[in-house]
Amino acid sequence: MAVTMAEITKLRTMTGAGMMDCKNALIEAENDFEKAIEIIRKKGKAIASKRSEREASEGCVLAEAKADFAAVLALKCETDFVAKNADFIALAQSILDKAMAERPANLEELNTLTIDGRTITDLVTERSGVTGEKMEVDYYEFVNGGTVTSYVHPGNKLATIVAFAEKDAEYETIHGVAMHIAAMSPVAIDESAVPQKIKDSELALAIEKTKAELVSKEVEVALKKAGINPAHVDSEDHIESNMAKGWITAEEAAKAREIKTTVFAEKSATLPEQKVNNIAAGRMAKFFKEYTLVEQKYEGGGEEAGKTTVKELLAKKHLTCVAFKRVTLNQE
Repeated sequence: MAVTMAEITKLRTMTGAGMMDCKNALIEAENDFEKAIEIIRKKGKAIASKRSEREASEGCVLAEAKADFAAVLALKCETDFVAKNADFIALAQSILDKAMAERPANLEELNTLTIDGRTITDLVTERSGVTGEKMEVDYYEFVNGGTVTSYVHPGNKLATIVAFAEKDAEYETIHGVAMHIAAMSPVAIDESAVPQKIKDSELALAIEKTKAELVSKEVEVALKKAGINPAHVDSEDHIESNMAKGWITAEEAAKAREIKTTVFAEKSATLPEQKVNNIAAGRMAKFFKEYTLVEQKYEGGGEEAGKTTVKELLAKKHLTCVAFKRVTLNQE
């Protein structure tokens, strides 16, 4: 049965499938549009099933804010080529529009919402059949507040949403904070809001780094006392290389290895705990200053950029940030 270009175009408009896929589906369905649509949907599900174990590392991140609600989501695919496709971006936007209208509580609820009679899960699966790539809504979050704002970085790979307690906050300021969050990647609003898991991890890292530096200094002192330049023996590669150059002798190399082994073991076992904890506490204070929003130097543009902290800027504008989300394609 012959298939006209008008029929192919109509089915493509209805499904978003490629021209050849639409032509083949219409031929198989003998020009029955309902059957043709079902054929395309089944193809999408089959492709999605086959590619379910593949990694979807590309895609687009979109965000929007309206009234007291802002949402952000990431629609993932396998290649940058598909991620930049207008139909793919339009699908992501339609899902975000639905989220803004329905305000789902989580990603699972978002995927059950319907657009033109089909669930978001089915729409994404069908689009997977069109492109031949794995696709999924990988991330969805929202914030509420008296005033909300959003920022999508050019390229659709990074977006932020921010909520403030106050109503009718000045756009320039709140948008600048959203841009700052995109650029500076804070982990929380302030120290009290940093997740305990991150605090524990950073403290363990600070203690480990402190111990390594203290022991390393003791090893350097011992090497210098033995007349050996620490820079010449700081690794096995350097030891071998500097012996070949004649900068150290085989005897000095052996002595250096002995000192490094014995001093390291001795000093590691006798480090003063209070000193280690004090230095680690200083490292943690630096971490909170660098990675909590209100303590960071403001870098959101305008006259205030680089001259004040976010805390000082918010105080000056009589604003209170109550929540934010920063989302990238590789969000954990």
